[in-house]
Amino acid sequence: MIRDPMTEPKSAANESNDAPENTAETTTRPESSEAPLHRRGIKSYVIRAGRMTQAQNRGLEEIWPRFGLTIADGRQDLDALFGRQAPRVVEIGFGMGNSLLEQAETHPDTDFIGIEVHAPGVGKLLDEVDKRGLTNLRVYREDALAVLEQCLPESSLTTLQLFFPDPWPKKKHHKRRIVQPAFVELIRTRLMPGGTFHMATDWEAYAEWMAEVMEAAPGYTNTASAETAPMYRARRSAH
Repeated sequence: MIRDPMTEPKSAANESNDAPENTAETTTRPESSEAPLHRRGIKSYVIRAGRMTQAQNRGLEEIWPRFGLTIADGRQDLDALFGRQAPRVVEIGFGMGNSLLEQAETHPDTDFIGIEVHAPGVGKLLDEVDKRGLTNLRVYREDALAVLEQCLPESSLTTLQLFFPDPWPKKKHHKRRIVQPAFVELIRTRLMPGGTFHMATDWEAYAEWMAEVMEAAPGYTNTASAETAPMYRARRSAH
């Protein structure tokens, strides 16, 4: 979707986080736009244990100090972080990092930030970043919502990518789906006017869910077509 400031809400009220956790337990529809962004104890991901290779351990132990970022670093000055002004792309949930690495290597004039909680994937990515001599990629091993809220400035991103997030197919787990109205609104504030929010899923039901959320979201223009399904692309439109 394209961010569209001409249709954006002028203000947003602060919402309480005190709503009971079971209010969405049986829902098969996206949450209300008034639902809080955070619910106590509810995450859109599960951290699974995995065996670490020597290269992955090297990435986390030796390469992390140069390319790793934490929430404790606070709000980032992205120009200072990368030492230049450039288009900025964030990918949430990059897995083992193959696609993100290819993008960073293919587009040296663009800066990339990956967010992933899976240690083997973060370690593999960092090991490859060093081996390929890339300087235009940084990594968070943190909750994406916290990174968006606390670390990334408003109107700072050219593109945000969310490829194949956990579909949480069981009805009782739909509240864990990351694509919810409050999440989409948070992304809109981080995209610059004209910036793109690009999603993809291989679950038809989740693709329909994404489409429903985005069609109701203010400040975006749909640029996807029927031929691109199950991909969904929207842009925050310029003035």
